[in-house]
Amino acid sequence: MFSNKDITQFAELETPFYYYDLALLQQTLDSCAEAAKTHGFHVHYAMKANFNDTLLDSIRSTGFGADCVSGNEVKKAIERGFDRKQIVFAGVGKSDKEINEALDQDIFCFNVESVQELEVINELAGKKNKVAKVAIRINPNVDAHTHHNITTGLDENKFGVNAWDLPACAEALKKSPFLEFIGIHFHIGSQITNLEVYKNLCVRVNEFATWFEDRGFTVRILNVGGGLGIDYHNPEQQIPDFNAYFKIFGDFLERRVNQEVHFELGRALVGQCSSLISKVLYVKNGKKKNFIILDAGMTELMRPALYQAYHQIENISKQSSAATVKYDVVGPICESTDCFGKEVLLQESERGDLVAIRSTGAYGEVMSSHYNLRENVRVTFSK
Repeated sequence: MFSNKDITQFAELETPFYYYDLALLQQTLDSCAEAAKTHGFHVHYAMKANFNDTLLDSIRSTGFGADCVSGNEVKKAIERGFDRKQIVFAGVGKSDKEINEALDQDIFCFNVESVQELEVINELAGKKNKVAKVAIRINPNVDAHTHHNITTGLDENKFGVNAWDLPACAEALKKSPFLEFIGIHFHIGSQITNLEVYKNLCVRVNEFATWFEDRGFTVRILNVGGGLGIDYHNPEQQIPDFNAYFKIFGDFLERRVNQEVHFELGRALVGQCSSLISKVLYVKNGKKKNFIILDAGMTELMRPALYQAYHQIENISKQSSAATVKYDVVGPICESTDCFGKEVLLQESERGDLVAIRSTGAYGEVMSSHYNLRENVRVTFSK
């Protein structure tokens, strides 16, 4: 991925920083857009994955909408020029302030996660004499076979309305003059690589759509969420198979005439377009462990500490023919969890070498923090 020109450029920059490959980003966006167009599907970008302004501008220009999970994400989407009629607002704990601000912006839809939330939105919309479009986020109890910290579609998760609460939802909708029911919404988890999981989701979507129709509701929108994963172990395999992904839904959803299918993709669009570039501060060789201490830490990339997530790590200053050593690759933060990888086989490394941590475009820069009074993480883009 990195040319000699890239590495020369990196050596002149202060580390650590996120490097974004904008050409790869656009290739990924175009691939997704083309595959979705084949089926007439609608894509909203999940802003929680990365809300870097430059990336958002490319995503908006490709024609995608925005999937937001906070009031500030709604504001950011509008600031970056996303069409209000393509903005959906999800989240299990929307505050009154966030709901009011989204109502003022006339966004496309609220993805509602409880009966009480329906009542709150109806009350707040009524005070503004507005009608809010809502989709009911249903917990389908589908196992996404992903890390337990990023699964969202099981009965044990906090997200969505459980099946046994749907009658109460239907009753609340019928009694709410300031709500317009437009569809149903699902999101079963993140970093899903087994596409068979989505067949199971389709079966549940079909069942719940029929449930609402049998009770007199028109289901205009089937929002099946996102969660499509990337290959962290093979970052050169950079663009997910969007054709195979969308084909699952094209084949297994029982889509009615004029019924729209919406997706909320994040990681799959931006995950591979970025690497965290860091520098070796120190090498500590011991009897049982060898450590590389980087100037990047969990403050710059939280995923390994939070999820024990794997990222491929490369010493880009050394040729592949150099002797190799197994290192624990760690950062400078005063926490034992500040570790990017254990027993990582790398070229024998020394102070000043540049290290690339790959596949950091999703949940990298946006989860960075100031813990230990660290500075803002820097970014640079391909030219």
